[in-house]
Amino acid sequence: MELQKLHTDVLIIGGGTAGCYAALTIAEHAPDARVLICEKANIRRSGCLAAGVNALNAYITEGRTPQDYVDHARQDAAEIVRGDLLLTMSEQLNAMTAHLERLGLVILKDEKGNYVTRGKWNLKINGENIKPLLADAVNRLEHVTVMDHVNMTDLSVSGDQICGAFGCSVEKEIFYSIRAKAVIICTGGAAGLYQPNHPGFSRHKMWYPPFNTGAGYAMGIRAGAEMTTLEMRFIALRCKDTIAPTGTLAQGVGAKQVNALGEVYEDKYGLTTSQRVHGTVMEDLSGRGPCYLKTEGITPQQDSSLMKAYLNMAPAQTIKWLESGKMPSQQNVEIEGTEPYIVGGHTASGYWVDTNRETTIHGLFAAGDVAGGCPQKYVTGALAEGKIAALSALNYMRSHPAPEISDAEISEQMASAEKFLHQKQARFDCEQLEEAMQTVMDHYAGGIGANYRYNEKQLAIAEERISQLETLSDTLSAANMHELMRIYELRERLTVCKSLIGHLRARKETRWHCFAEHLDYPERDDANYLCYINSKLENGRIKIIRRRLVREEEHYEHPDRP
Repeated sequence: MELQKLHTDVLIIGGGTAGCYAALTIAEHAPDARVLICEKANIRRSGCLAAGVNALNAYITEGRTPQDYVDHARQDAAEIVRGDLLLTMSEQLNAMTAHLERLGLVILKDEKGNYVTRGKWNLKINGENIKPLLADAVNRLEHVTVMDHVNMTDLSVSGDQICGAFGCSVEKEIFYSIRAKAVIICTGGAAGLYQPNHPGFSRHKMWYPPFNTGAGYAMGIRAGAEMTTLEMRFIALRCKDTIAPTGTLAQGVGAKQVNALGEVYEDKYGLTTSQRVHGTVMEDLSGRGPCYLKTEGITPQQDSSLMKAYLNMAPAQTIKWLESGKMPSQQNVEIEGTEPYIVGGHTASGYWVDTNRETTIHGLFAAGDVAGGCPQKYVTGALAEGKIAALSALNYMRSHPAPEISDAEISEQMASAEKFLHQKQARFDCEQLEEAMQTVMDHYAGGIGANYRYNEKQLAIAEERISQLETLSDTLSAANMHELMRIYELRERLTVCKSLIGHLRARKETRWHCFAEHLDYPERDDANYLCYINSKLENGRIKIIRRRLVREEEHYEHPDRP
């Protein structure tokens, strides 16, 4: 491969929601700072907003305060949140919303000019072009360079200080060594670890973007960064078959969860995100399934509203209604849980960061789905963290020159990538190993097939077999750069699986039904586990670290920092 050495002030890995806003923030506060964004896809339609959204799910509505949002998120996560992160994010939510509107986002308003709310914390929007609006704003910035189709794979770290990162072009035979004064990691969470609802040909039909492979987590794990709360997996409750969102039904028309007997069961199990999934699983196991969201009897106006809403964000659901010949008012919508994901925008999984969003690697900052401790960010929260991380990165780079990346490290990283292009045809291909990984995780680490449950013996088997797959992945071969990207994506997922299993084994309780359903420890244990489960990769093994809870009145800083 051709080697290209680049140098920038701030490197942003991932051009999604948080990455775009980090660039906008830096340009506003330091117009002359050089910013480089490396994006695996194309920034105009990348990340979780690729296809658009129909609501902003994190907004402080009239009569509520940022502290109310902190309390809401804490209750939903059964206390395992970072109060300081949630509060600093929540204080920015409405400002982020106003900026999106100035960029051109259409936010629905009533006849008085007030935003139209959907639920306690949500605003209705016409958001099919939300990502192009952000991308276009970034592309207009003078000192910001966007490199699309660049797959970043590894961080360069000297001691505990970031030096930059390495990556490969997805289209051309180019290897990049990028030196930077500060790095902000804004990649997505991890999908595809588990066997999905629709394996095989339709395996891409999932709740979370299938191209989000946990790359940002994996880079940090391999570099020795401390991670937090990976065991708080996220499982979405979705419309069966189409995997379309259910919030539009629950909040838009007030649809209740009912079983096959027509009984409302949601109050029986609880209304937190994990409890809604748990109740559905338990009703099925008790012989009272299938389960539904009750839409029978809604008005014709509500019928029309739902058909339009889903056509805009999940067309398969509208098509399913049309194919059946029945409107939502004539049939309830069957629901099911998805496979588990690791995603810090909904749960608290990700990098262990301080209040400034700096990781335990000095000069490496995290925002959005990869930043842990701060659940229920959604779009506006990711923007807020992008802003906080950007301002912190600017402060850091002003007092820290960029360390050099040694030629020896560059050669080692480049050889690691080229190896896959030179190896002979392997016994297994990437797709076969990925399917094997998903089968292992499904059977032994609490996937759909196991009703999201696991025990100590199963986790031990999962750990052993994931390690075997890691070894096999080293023998894979790539015929081109796209296949090389696929190999890296598989290896990223395997790295995240290894850390996830370590976290699931370490929390010996069941705090979040379905999200982490430990059959050997079926009860919540506040005496021993009202704490964060953190981890670091040391000498190839996952080292578990317990940390006390941080409240919102605190301002957590990493120890032993200048």
